[in-house]
Amino acid sequence: MKTLRDLFMEELAVMYDAEHLLVKGLPKLAAATTCPYLKQSMLAHVQETAGHITTLAAIFTALGGTAKRTACRATQGLLEEAAAVAARFKRSPTINAALICATQKIEHYEIAAYGCLHEWAGLLRNNAAVRLLEEILNEEKGANAALTELALTHVNKEALDECAEPPTVCLSRSPMTAVSSSGWYALSAGASPE
Repeated sequence: MKTLRDLFMEELAVMYDAEHLLVKGLPKLAAATTCPYLKQSMLAHVQETAGHITTLAAIFTALGGTAKRTACRATQGLLEEAAAVAARFKRSPTINAALICATQKIEHYEIAAYGCLHEWAGLLRNNAAVRLLEEILNEEKGANAALTELALTHVNKEALDECAEPPTVCLSRSPMTAVSSSGWYALSAGASPE
């Protein structure tokens, strides 16, 4: 009979694979954006994602196991969908809104998975895993909040062609000043990405 620990370890292996897939897939999505702030944020999240791989490996070790990957078909499918969206909306004023939508689908999947893992770690009374998974979960929530702020402050308006700036300018102010707890860049108002 399978136990909660078995389920926990299996889902941990799935998310370990998901993070590996994202380290390779997110830079491709970042390359498709015309918004320098979205690009910078996506690339910053790649670094955060690489940290998640290290953290998940540490959780495996703390549980007496070896880090292993189990194919995450959900993340693979979401990345394939995102690539298709990027191709369909290339050179369109809607490209950045489309990429935010595709990326938020990935973030929501991660939030759901890490929320479950966090809860199960608590039930299994593994305080170290609880703490580490809570850190990852908070980073994923922060990434999602940053995407939402960027969409609401500019990208969705640009998609409607209501923005006075040309699409390559993207923003007159940084939308991410309130999301400093995540690895997504929190730029000051008026700052521009490098």
